[in-house]
Amino acid sequence: MNIPKIKSLFAAITLAACIVTVTPVVAQSTSEAQSAASLAVVMEFLANTAPDKVEAAAEKLAAPDATYVSLNFDNPELREILPWTGTNKGPKAFSSLFLQVQDYWKIEDFTISTKISSGEDVAIFGKFTYRSVAVDQVFTSPFSIHAKVRDGKMTYFQFMEDTYASASSFRQSGAWTVKTSANAAPFTVAAD
Repeated sequence: MNIPKIKSLFAAITLAACIVTVTPVVAQSTSEAQSAASLAVVMEFLANTAPDKVEAAAEKLAAPDATYVSLNFDNPELREILPWTGTNKGPKAFSSLFLQVQDYWKIEDFTISTKISSGEDVAIFGKFTYRSVAVDQVFTSPFSIHAKVRDGKMTYFQFMEDTYASASSFRQSGAWTVKTSANAAPFTVAAD
């Protein structure tokens, strides 16, 4: 092989190595930027859930066809207790939930312990303490959020909490007789 061909081959190999080396770094920094941007959108929404701010935040940060899943996909019995539960669409689903919650509970604490983002996906974990307005029952619950963000707007938001504790915070009386498995004896929960 002559010298010009070797130099040409060496140049091609060097160029290929640079492309292979640079491409993952560029892809990684793009993904990191998208992850950070997605997290920023969700955190901005959570920082603006007060009654006087939530409607504007939802209009700004939720896509027109965004899906909000609160506690379950569709449970009519739970919806009687917590009317915002289930699957709802659009920015109004985001704002109406927070506007209704203030009529049911006083928020005594809301603490975020972990924030994770990967591209358009955001996961947030923490705990909150609420006091029911009607019967003055206090409960603390873990919570988790899974959100998806595209083009600076939330397209999906799922909020999970201890629904047994939250629904029980309205209980004035009554009990359930529960049988959890065929081999277990029935027992009573929430007895007066």
